[in-house]
Amino acid sequence: MEQRTEGTPVRRGRGRRPADEVRADVLGAAGTLLLRDGMAAFTIERVAQEAGVSKTTIHKWWPSRGTLALDGYFHAVESALAFPDTGDIRADLTAQVRAFVRLLTGTPAGRVIAGLIGQAQTDPDLLTALRRRYSGPRRELAVAAMRRAQDRGQLRADADPRILVDQLWGACYHRLLLPDEPLTEEFADRLVANLLHGVGTG
Repeated sequence: MEQRTEGTPVRRGRGRRPADEVRADVLGAAGTLLLRDGMAAFTIERVAQEAGVSKTTIHKWWPSRGTLALDGYFHAVESALAFPDTGDIRADLTAQVRAFVRLLTGTPAGRVIAGLIGQAQTDPDLLTALRRRYSGPRRELAVAAMRRAQDRGQLRADADPRILVDQLWGACYHRLLLPDEPLTEEFADRLVANLLHGVGTG
């Protein structure tokens, strides 16, 4: 098998590849570069070279460097952020928040998402993409899990799941962006315990 080093364009076979395959290659390359080298070194040119596609192809799907970085980031971390559904809301929330904390503190993902959030404050395309493709869908997964728990009688019916999401994950982002206190798995456990002490029925 031919060996390649970073910076050597991927060689593809002749013929037009399916768009889904090309898009997957771009996202894989974007996620790898982002988590390895960080946002400062992330460019569309480098992603195009790594994925073996043209910059024009990338610009058809992503209007800016930031939106490509965001999709690459989520592609890289999606499996780590899968939301469990065991029927036990305490166990599911604890597992998910702990996994989120591990991702932020044990991999380069923490500094990457912090950089993306910072850049989004002055990049309207990235801010819109962040809400539509990342924070919005992540919020809806958690809200849906909490509403199922309400249907099972595990959470008070008058509790607002959207605010509960802010209490849990917002606290993690707060410690990531303003690290006055450490972001740890013990903190994740206490967040869930404190929350459910106030809204749990049992």
